[in-house]
Parts: sequence; structure tokens; C-alpha cells
Amino acid sequence: MPGEFTYDYAIIRVVPRVDRGERVNAGVVLSCADTDFLDARIFLDEAVLLALDPAADVQAVRQELSIFPIVCRGGSDAGPIGLLPPRARFRWLVSPRSTIIQPSAVHTGKTSDPAACLEHLMERIVTR
Repeated sequence: MPGEFTYDYAIIRVVPRVDRGERVNAGVVLSCADTDFLDARIFLDEAVLLALDPAADVQAVRQELSIFPIVCRGGSDAGPIGLLPPRARFRWLVSPRSTIIQPSAVHTGKTSDPAACLEHLMERIVTR
């Protein structure tokens, strides 16, 4: 049986009107340094987003959210940040921002399967 590894994750949130502070959970980014795992899953519930802000630019939000998995994969497609090690890319992805796309605080747990854990977190936190 594989051992358990410590992982860190953050919820990716869309805050269509920063002045109101309302948000939609739109993804999860998870890092497990012991296994060099870094990945993100994205799901945007457009109906919820538009309920919070009928003028939200859904296409622009989707484009911004699409950056998370690209940076997780690394490489030249992710620009200069993609050349950093996975843990450094995670820290960059979860750094606080005051834009429409905001990460939550970083949370920690233990798992023997980071990929399955990411899927579980997506189901529990993002998709309903």
C-alpha cells in the first residue's frame, strides 16, 4: 500500500465584482511536493456567475481560468513561470490577488493519490 503524502491546495474563485466580495468557486489547484504533482481542475458555472453579475465577460473569465492548468503543466507554453519547478509554480498560482480571479488560502491534507484527491476536492467544493 502506498504511503500518504502531504499536499496543499487552494480553491480558484471568480469574484465578478470585487467591490461586492461575492464569489463563485471555479476550480482547485493541488500540489504534492513529495510526488512532484501539480495540477488544476476548472469548472465555471456560468449561470451562477451571471446571477452575481449579469454583465460578467464569461469568455474573458474562461480565458483567465485556462491559465491555471497550463502553468501546472509547465514548459514553454506557460511562459517564463513554466520553467520553474512545480512547487514554485504552485506558489505563484496561489499568491494573493485583487483581480477577478482569486485563490483561497492554502489548505493542507494527506493522501496516497494526489490525482484522485484533486478530483474529490473538485466534486466536493466546485461542482454541485
